Amino acid sequence: MDSASGGAPPQPSEAPPSAPPATAPQPEGSSPAPPSRYESQKRRDWNTFLQYLQNHKPPLTLARCSGAHVIEFLKYLDQFGKTKVHITGCPYFGHPNPPAPCACPLKQAWGSLDALIGRLRAAYEENGGRPESNPFGARAVRIYLREVREGQAKARGIPYEKKKRKRTAITMSAVSSSGGGGSSSAISAPSDGSGGGDTTVGGGGAGSSASLTSTTASTHNFGLEA
Repeated sequence: MDSASGGAPPQPSEAPPSAPPATAPQPEGSSPAPPSRYESQKRRDWNTFLQYLQNHKPPLTLARCSGAHVIEFLKYLDQFGKTKVHITGCPYFGHPNPPAPCACPLKQAWGSLDALIGRLRAAYEENGGRPESNPFGARAVRIYLREVREGQAKARGIPYEKKKRKRTAITMSAVSSSGGGGSSSAISAPSDGSGGGDTTVGGGGAGSSASLTSTTASTHNFGLEA
């Protein structure tokens, strides 16, 4: 007789627990990339401006900040400047290399203020501000920066040259001739609309030739807009 007859039915075997999904091993000592120098400076500038608003008399909130308050902040920063700006009565006014020291004040250079406003303008929008209400992009701020630039250029005798970006204009000249005469056609394709100084190469004579001449003559000027 079968010993299993009349006994309890066999229990189904339990399935082995599923193994957790394999994950790629993380390299030891890995950490997120540090912020760039620009991002770090932008964060410091933003915190400095917020601290300025808190210490303002009376205290200011970011929502109430206007272009006039931004200009006030820029003037406040002049006390930490390192650029000598001669006053009108100084004998070295307009002298690029004064032979002796003078008592004229030190101020923030225009280039530093212009770069600062650019970082704060970006930080304002990154922190939830609306572009149309950005006080750092106000027209009054742009006018103030332009006046600082022109005033410092006269006082220091160092004109601010606009940034120039060289553009390469490619001139393609295809010369073909049949018989004794020659005809030429040129396509000038400057990379921007300034259109200055493009050179067209052409010629005539027996035979046929194609020449590709690259000329660098057109430049584009960038500066602070009013």
